[in-house]
Amino acid sequence: MGLKQIAIHAWSWLNYKPVYSDARGMPNRRAFPESQAMWVPEEDERRLAAYKLLAAYDNNQAAEIAEVVDGPSARDRREFGDPSMFIDTLVANVLGRDQKIVVPGAEQPPGEDGAAVDGAAAAAERVQTLLRDWAKAELLPMRLQQCERKAVSLGDGVYRMAWDPAKRRPTLRVTDPGFYFPVIGEDDDGGEYPQRVHFAWELPEDPKRGLAARLRRITYELDWIRPLTVAGVDETGTRAVRALPPSTAPDDDSNEPTARVLTPGDTVEPVSGAIARQYAWNDEPSYVTCYLTDATWILGDIKGPVDVDSLPAAGATYATRSDGEVLDHLDLLIDFIPVVHVPNTVPPAEEHWGQSSLAKALQVFDELAGADTDSARASATTGLPMLAVSGVTDARQELAAGPGMVFKLGENGRLTAVDTSAALAELRNHTHDLKDRASNIARLPAVSLGTLSPSEVPSGFAMQVSLGPLDSLIGGMRLARAHKEQLLLKFVQRLYIAGQHPDWAGVTPQDAELVRGPYTPTDKAAVLEQVRGGVKDGVMSLETAVRMLADAGFPIEDAEAEIKLIESRSFTQAKELADATGSTDAVGDFLGIDINPDPEPPVVNLPAVPGQAPADPAVDPSQGSGGNT
Repeated sequence: MGLKQIAIHAWSWLNYKPVYSDARGMPNRRAFPESQAMWVPEEDERRLAAYKLLAAYDNNQAAEIAEVVDGPSARDRREFGDPSMFIDTLVANVLGRDQKIVVPGAEQPPGEDGAAVDGAAAAAERVQTLLRDWAKAELLPMRLQQCERKAVSLGDGVYRMAWDPAKRRPTLRVTDPGFYFPVIGEDDDGGEYPQRVHFAWELPEDPKRGLAARLRRITYELDWIRPLTVAGVDETGTRAVRALPPSTAPDDDSNEPTARVLTPGDTVEPVSGAIARQYAWNDEPSYVTCYLTDATWILGDIKGPVDVDSLPAAGATYATRSDGEVLDHLDLLIDFIPVVHVPNTVPPAEEHWGQSSLAKALQVFDELAGADTDSARASATTGLPMLAVSGVTDARQELAAGPGMVFKLGENGRLTAVDTSAALAELRNHTHDLKDRASNIARLPAVSLGTLSPSEVPSGFAMQVSLGPLDSLIGGMRLARAHKEQLLLKFVQRLYIAGQHPDWAGVTPQDAELVRGPYTPTDKAAVLEQVRGGVKDGVMSLETAVRMLADAGFPIEDAEAEIKLIESRSFTQAKELADATGSTDAVGDFLGIDINPDPEPPVVNLPAVPGQAPADPAVDPSQGSGGNT
């Protein structure tokens, strides 16, 4: 019947752009050739094209992509960085002023004897200290900044982790989501952790080194534990692969394979024959492990209908690690994929991908670029006004306006200037309206963008009310990241244990979370006064007061240490404690000093009386020295 099919998917908000959605509903091949490479799955074409288009907006290059459809005139559009400003603001807000790793139970106050309350608190404090040391060595704040910019601008961010034997710690790297291809089947839940993940990208031709155009793919896959394999070569002897050890090769006489060689520590279940492995972080044996493959194909050799998940193994060239291990289904000895995908927003049910923060406001940014272009053109006519001249007496006279220019006009000659300043003012007002519209759609109030003068805020309460949309926005964005960051810190602990780092010997992995600091402006004086009154009146504990001060931005590194410093100078409270308990031990513990008196008084030596021998301290003075008294 010729009915039009309307597709609604995770990136259909870009369908309004002709360069993104053609008559078939697919991205333009000339604008996005990378997204339609022969190895890219069809369901990923729209996603990759959307990433490129969003990156163009972030880098003021959207006009270059629009030129493919709109022609050379599209290059005249003005782009003044409004999308990039929105991205930077959101990244700063979602990160907060600071970030710190917290293990629940690690900051419990010590007991009366100064020791930890129990072993669990001591273990939590140890893991928290080790994780913070790792975060400092691995530059975690910078990695967070890199990933957040990808997630906010493109909708997705990806962390990739690996154990580095040279550094003796897990490394954390941020990967562009355009290289990330998780395998999600028709019956799989996109919100669950995938069982196989690919990272793939093309390597251009290098004539100087004699290298053809290639495709590189790194694959992480969870699969059943197999017998031990070692580095070897294929039948031709020219390609490095992994193979069974020589001792497991078939016996030529009996045509029966010998016993399988297992990885040290693995066992075979007698009933099922499956290989089991006891990981240090699990209570029960596991039957799966993670395999790593790093392979490269020559693009010209790839034939037939294949994609990134079905590339032929016959044409692959496998990479070799620095220790000689061939990365062909290399057993990493872990039961998880060390990859963490971070969506910018909470994905819809059974979906995997997040949404860019520019998505809903992208059409407004297009209108804003058009208004900026019109304003630039109108300002040219306002600065150099158009003139209408009639009745010129000398036909050879130059009709070009300039400083000190004199026009000789006849008796009925006229000189008229066309004033376009009113149009320019209207365009500027229209630009301000579009910026306000974009702020409302993106839920970024003027106070968060820094475009509101402090003198225009009637009160602190009014400012807090205006920040309501931003609070709900950042709350949802942080919710989408909370579980992913807990997963990342769990992987760090497991990689340390798998790498047998001596500092992590005997450590039990703990639940850890990344706590982000405040993002809204804070009246520090008001918070300080509130805390002072609450503690003085006895309606607020000192622990809560110190936590409020830290959240307000006061430079408090360790809450427990800060509380000890405060109590060590609280002499008035110490006097009240002494009056209430009569215990010098309690006062000494409160002040953190030893004020117990000596158990035995010192011996008193009286001066000698004139004409009398000095008294012997060992003799009772009341008995005298045996002579005349």
